[in-house]
Amino acid sequence: MSKSKYSVIGVMSGTSLDGIDLVYANFYYDEVWGFEIVYAETIKYDAKWFNILKRLVSFSFEELKNIDANYTEYLANVIKGFINKNQIKHIDAVCSHGHTALHQPENKLTYQIGNRPLLAKILNEKVVCDFRVQDVEHGGQGAPLVPIGDELLFSEYDFCLNLGGFANISMHLNNERIAYDICPVNIVMNHYVNKLGFDYDDRGGIASTGTINENLLNQLNKLDFYKENYPKSLGLEWVNRNVFPIINNFQLETKTVLRTFLEHIAYQIASEIKKIEKATVLITGGGVYNTFLIERIKHLSNTEIIIPSNNIVEFKEALIFGFLGVLKIRNEVNCLKSVTGASKDHSSGRIYLP
Repeated sequence: MSKSKYSVIGVMSGTSLDGIDLVYANFYYDEVWGFEIVYAETIKYDAKWFNILKRLVSFSFEELKNIDANYTEYLANVIKGFINKNQIKHIDAVCSHGHTALHQPENKLTYQIGNRPLLAKILNEKVVCDFRVQDVEHGGQGAPLVPIGDELLFSEYDFCLNLGGFANISMHLNNERIAYDICPVNIVMNHYVNKLGFDYDDRGGIASTGTINENLLNQLNKLDFYKENYPKSLGLEWVNRNVFPIINNFQLETKTVLRTFLEHIAYQIASEIKKIEKATVLITGGGVYNTFLIERIKHLSNTEIIIPSNNIVEFKEALIFGFLGVLKIRNEVNCLKSVTGASKDHSSGRIYLP
């Protein structure tokens, strides 16, 4: 018989490169799933790793394998530091997403670094990781994976919207959970604000001083991806190929780029959440702190937006990767074909023992 309570560490590193999110959480099952976040922390990347990670798509496969080995060791030491700092004694598993290096599901390829058996060996703990590969092998997008957590932990909301490197959304529709990426967010905003010497646009303050370039906005809104049906997902390769060339072609002031792209994000998100009248939208991820963006989404969608506690805002994805690990340990479905387009629901991920 399966246990009813699990204490796990969830680990997430996203495309916005904010750092490594770590959560120590308890999950308990009594007819429905519940959770408690005990400790949570983000470890910022140093300049060396930040510069490597933002260029991952430009390395050869051989170079990536070498980076993978080094990153796995680095990640293990970060997790070990989190365990020691919080004097965590009992861990059922460390459940880690790793960091996406390549994501080309159309070519049956997805590669997350930091998911080697070495992780379990260094930590001397059971590790559940590499959640995306199996789904792509089953013909799925390998993303998004968080919606099973939305379904089982946050079902009271019409939409769960995450604003990270990309905006992704999930909802319960026609008796099944569906989810997909909407558009790029911080992966583009941070790229341009970096040119001004900032890591991010605090509260959208710089974007709010710019003006919208209607021609650029129209070109962005006409990108083919927005006409595609779900399931669909985005990666840095797509942004490099489709978004940066359009923006750079206009040779605009950075604040104009930021204002225009922020409007593009708000427009694309509003278009999705207006599909349900009087919807409730739970918004999480670093983009929540861009108050100007949130104002524009509210204005364009006229929807009730709920921003939860900081722990949920910042660590929901790490929490849910912890939960994916729990489901994998129980050999229960943690990856939904209705979300990824895979040939079947399945229990995804690899389990490594010390």
